[in-house]
Amino acid sequence: MARIGLARCSTDQQDAARQVQALEAAGCNPVHIEHASGKTLEREVLQQVLADLQPGDTLVIHELDRLGRSMIQMLQCVEHLMERGVHLVTLDGKLNTETTDPSIVKLIVGILGYAAEMERAAITKRTAEGRIVAQAAGVKFGRKRSWDQGLANTVHAMRAEGKGYGTIATALGITSSKVRRILEASPADEQAAQVRRLALEGLTVAAIARATGLSESTTRRLAKAGVAK
Repeated sequence: MARIGLARCSTDQQDAARQVQALEAAGCNPVHIEHASGKTLEREVLQQVLADLQPGDTLVIHELDRLGRSMIQMLQCVEHLMERGVHLVTLDGKLNTETTDPSIVKLIVGILGYAAEMERAAITKRTAEGRIVAQAAGVKFGRKRSWDQGLANTVHAMRAEGKGYGTIATALGITSSKVRRILEASPADEQAAQVRRLALEGLTVAAIARATGLSESTTRRLAKAGVAK
């Protein structure tokens, strides 16, 4: 009877090598690899593996949550395998339907599934809390800026002169959406703070304008009002 291995990672960026090595060491041949979220059982690789299994075969996985995320999914999959006479073994030693009384397999799967759900919920909560703390500390999330401060200063200066997004984009060779992102990501008050800081250092309006890429009129306005209108 065949001993089939199944390794799963949630994304293409994750490496299944550790699972594959453990499955091969456990005598699995072949070992199937899938990169897919466990939120559903309707996964191409999993469904193909299940379809190929024959009565008496053994499906081997690293841990029970490689089948699915929820307790219900795990129970459904295990019941389906048992009804077909297919065994299921996890390499963490927590489940082996070859040697476990069928009457308590569901109980074991239920407990393991519930524990996995609680662990994921706790991880999600900790991640959310960590993100809130990081944001409060000034950590920025999302896509990194693809422009330097010089370009941001120029965009703000042109906008302060009353030029539209399209006009600015054409003049600088960028897209209108990028102009909008720059204006939203680097507000004018940052420019004002920079101008005031340089002014306090004793630089003239002309020197500050050269350092920031702003026009002298915009520099003078920022120095006085704080924010360019």
